[in-house]
Amino acid sequence: MNTIEKIRQEEETSALPHNIEAEQQLLGAILTNNEIFDRIASIVKAVHFYEPVHQRIFEIAAARIQKNALASPVTLKAFMEEDEGLRELGGPAYLARLAGAAISSFAARDYAQMIYDFAIRRELITLGHDISDRAAKVDISSDPKAQIVEAEQALYKLGEEGQSGSGFQSFLKAVTDAVNVANAAYMRDGGMAGIPTGLADLDTKLGGLHKSDLLILAGRPSMGKTSLATNIAYNIARAYKRGRLPDGSEGAVDGGVVGFYSLEMSAEQLAGRILAEASEISSHKIRQGDMTEDEFRRFVEAAKALESCPLYIDDTPALPISQLAARARRLKRTHGLDALFVDYLQLVRPASAKDSRVNEVSEITQGLKAIAKELEIPVVALSQLSRQVESRDDKRPQLSDLRESGSIEQDADVVMFVYRGEYYKEREKPGEENGDAMQKWIEDMGRLHGKAEVIIGKQRHGPIGTVDLSFEAQFTRFGNLVKPWQEDADGAGFR
Repeated sequence: MNTIEKIRQEEETSALPHNIEAEQQLLGAILTNNEIFDRIASIVKAVHFYEPVHQRIFEIAAARIQKNALASPVTLKAFMEEDEGLRELGGPAYLARLAGAAISSFAARDYAQMIYDFAIRRELITLGHDISDRAAKVDISSDPKAQIVEAEQALYKLGEEGQSGSGFQSFLKAVTDAVNVANAAYMRDGGMAGIPTGLADLDTKLGGLHKSDLLILAGRPSMGKTSLATNIAYNIARAYKRGRLPDGSEGAVDGGVVGFYSLEMSAEQLAGRILAEASEISSHKIRQGDMTEDEFRRFVEAAKALESCPLYIDDTPALPISQLAARARRLKRTHGLDALFVDYLQLVRPASAKDSRVNEVSEITQGLKAIAKELEIPVVALSQLSRQVESRDDKRPQLSDLRESGSIEQDADVVMFVYRGEYYKEREKPGEENGDAMQKWIEDMGRLHGKAEVIIGKQRHGPIGTVDLSFEAQFTRFGNLVKPWQEDADGAGFR
């Protein structure tokens, strides 16, 4: 018998750490005085109870209390009369015994903390067994580095949520979560459940950036997809305000902490773009140092204002998807993380070489979607489009133009395309000798100048369609396009 098996046998002879009496007394206190639930809801969840029947009692009681309905032995009896586990403990009479053994309310938080601590210890023991079992099993398909990433992922989940694996959850919990999301949207100005992008018409169409969503932002070169991504990232970080959330925890009540993987540009170049937008000085002038004294003062003031912006940039080239996930987890643990941007998808490396590029991209998009779900944040990934766009008369992109489109289109919750008609029209300039064509070209350029379209080609939870934005090329800045009835007397068209 090897050492691991000896340790396993010794641990299995002793029960996993738990305290049934603490669970009984806490449940009794809640059933006697429902107000106690609000004090302990941020500490303990149903999954932290050792006894499965106690998990179900807590879950039903929590659901009733959150709907402002009474949770008592009498009201819970109707929901649990057919519960086999409760029947083994004495049936509905067990609920009355719990209430009879209730503790005083001041000790409730201590008991809740004890139940939570024991649950974490049980999860750590299970997780430790799992890690040692995988490490002991020498398998050619099980790479040690991959095992470390998986272990880190499980430990992160345990640290964040108090459990290393979710498994099945009841429909009651899923419905409660859905109601909480809808309530957050109802309570927030503008009716958005997601994080506002700072672009009003885009927010109206998307409802903000939603947790657990993978959003693909695609476009041909020079369409401005990196500019749009940096604009949105900056808007979110600039609006960041920390406070108490409805569930009692601390977090972003407005805007958010943003992580930006810049696999194409350096961190300095990306910061230059954001500074150009914030200071309203051409990025070309900033690069050349060709600024007036007033512009330089504006530039320095913008830089100072951005110092406290919670925007974190990682410009490591050719990051494997596993490393990208590990760094995102670490950022969330250390500084928080509310939205993640990846520029761009095709520059991320798969964890291991695949037999085709389509399979590699498939692994990357699945990995990005997994990050969104695991960290409960929106992930915005930029993507290149194939050249077939250029061969069409109407150069507006569509889903089939995505490179390796199958997996990208399948895994994404939202697919958006950036399109600037001005870019293509500029390259169709006729000769000076053709007066009529030149006049038509000037009119078209006037109509298209400073405008861009974001085409929503797929949205899992909402409508598709086109959003018109303004685009100021010298500042690489997208903005809200003023409607004709909103224009000032001087005819300004952008804001």
